[in-house]
Amino acid sequence: FTGLGFWLILTATMVLAVQAGRSLPDNPLNGFFLFLQGMAFTLEERLQLGIHGLLPPCFLTQDVQVLRVLKSYETKTSDLDKYIILMTLQDRNEKLFYRVLTSDIERFMPIVYTPTVGLACQQYGLAFRRPRGLFITIHDRGHIASMLDSWTEEDIKAIVVTDGERILGLGDLGSYGMGIPVGKLALYTACGGVNPQQCLPVLLDVGTDNENLLNDPLYIGLKHKRIRGKEYDELLDEFMEAVTNRYGINCLIQFEDFANTNAFRLLNKYRNKYCTFNDDIQGTASVAVAGLLAGLRITKNRLSDHTFVFQGAGEAAMGIANLIVMAMGKEGTSQKEALKKIWMVDSKGLIVKGRSHLNHEKEMFAQDHPPIKHLEEVVRTVKPTAIIGVAAVGGAFTEQIIKDMASFNKHPIIFALSNPTSKSECTAEQCYRMTEGRGIFASGSPFDPVTLPDGRRFVPGQGNNAYVFPGVALGIITCGVRHVTDDIFLTSAEIIAEQVTEENLAEGRLYPPLSSIRDVSFKIAMKIVDNAYKNGNAAWYPEPEDKEAFVKKHIYSLDYESFMLNNYEWPREAMEIQKV
Repeated sequence: FTGLGFWLILTATMVLAVQAGRSLPDNPLNGFFLFLQGMAFTLEERLQLGIHGLLPPCFLTQDVQVLRVLKSYETKTSDLDKYIILMTLQDRNEKLFYRVLTSDIERFMPIVYTPTVGLACQQYGLAFRRPRGLFITIHDRGHIASMLDSWTEEDIKAIVVTDGERILGLGDLGSYGMGIPVGKLALYTACGGVNPQQCLPVLLDVGTDNENLLNDPLYIGLKHKRIRGKEYDELLDEFMEAVTNRYGINCLIQFEDFANTNAFRLLNKYRNKYCTFNDDIQGTASVAVAGLLAGLRITKNRLSDHTFVFQGAGEAAMGIANLIVMAMGKEGTSQKEALKKIWMVDSKGLIVKGRSHLNHEKEMFAQDHPPIKHLEEVVRTVKPTAIIGVAAVGGAFTEQIIKDMASFNKHPIIFALSNPTSKSECTAEQCYRMTEGRGIFASGSPFDPVTLPDGRRFVPGQGNNAYVFPGVALGIITCGVRHVTDDIFLTSAEIIAEQVTEENLAEGRLYPPLSSIRDVSFKIAMKIVDNAYKNGNAAWYPEPEDKEAFVKKHIYSLDYESFMLNNYEWPREAMEIQKV
């Protein structure tokens, strides 16, 4: 209970009490213990903590408390209301929140993460209950170190940061983008077992170009246009340096939902200096390649035998394409030959050599071919084995495109990876029906199972980054990896694909069930730790003899702790407050 939220509430309550002319209680902490475990406290604990009589006399186990939460959750009809009730629980009782999430991760992930988190970000002004995370503005330059000092947790191991400019497929949501780091870090714990007290969500508010937000009286961020250029870069430089000065060079910094213009630039700028990665580029690439590797067990060939057409040429497309090239390289295919197998379509059409204003990333994948304007014509011309949608253009994979793919291939690979669901290039049902059940499908958002007229039932695979980043974070934190290389993401893709069973493939899954995601994350973390010590990239020595036990020791326990006073070491802040 040494978290920032607890102490903010405690301090604010005491200030209000003094302002109201009331005297402070002898033990101002006793009321706040109620938020930690509620009615799960034993009689002896209640007596020792001074909260006996402040709770009803019934004793409820944590499992029963989970049932109570589920009962309340089921009364909510809208996904946003369900999101709010879960986030309120996280504020009130963190261990119970994670126990609820892990009780049925497949059920709750679409609420705390995609697609509902996108809606929650859009409605953040209405859903806002209390601050969670650190809001740093462009006007705080020169003071970021002192702002980090105000965060009471000193042992921060992982930070997820966004500037809110490209939230999912929804665009610039400014300060409302804080819902993304909060949601990502919730999955760090729920899916990977990372200690939530060691995680910090950060929103860098540099303004917004979203006119609706600028005119919205409920908007909680800076009400001016985005500041770019030198001032923006100085803010990022100061932030990165302040984080490592405060928390150490091994503190993991995950970049999330930055616009294309900044995402690649910042990744290339910082990746060899800090412990950092961009989930939209590298995490998306890892989970997409994992789905492709699993799909090879259906197509019965190598990745190098496939030809890919991308709808979109932004950070996700580039990340996936680069990791595909890297994976083909492991098969023995040269980079030159691998690049010939990747075709990209952006808003101006097929990316070809000689087209003006191509950035470095796009130029790498430009094909020596006459220009083609429309995706349908590109598909008919190239006759790819796989199409991958990452441009957030809903319905981009038309009926004609899907039928053409089915005519070229026995098992066409169709990945509609854009989020949220409204931005998906096609639905699972459209893919399976138009390919007569032969399509190999994955999506960014969840889709319900599909039953074809002949009775065959398919469970579409969701290419969710949550298969990747929680395990990657756990592994990096556990052994203190200083730099996050692309090898880590290719290794993660291979491990995820290995966990897909023949039964999973038979029903259409390209990913293991979400119910097993904690096991998948653990295997990813184990491989990262093992490789880090083999390659001399780990920071924590001596090297553990039992690495499995070493990783398990770092996994956050969801069980309530004993608060018996004779066994409890009171925080320094608590002792000082009691003296006052």
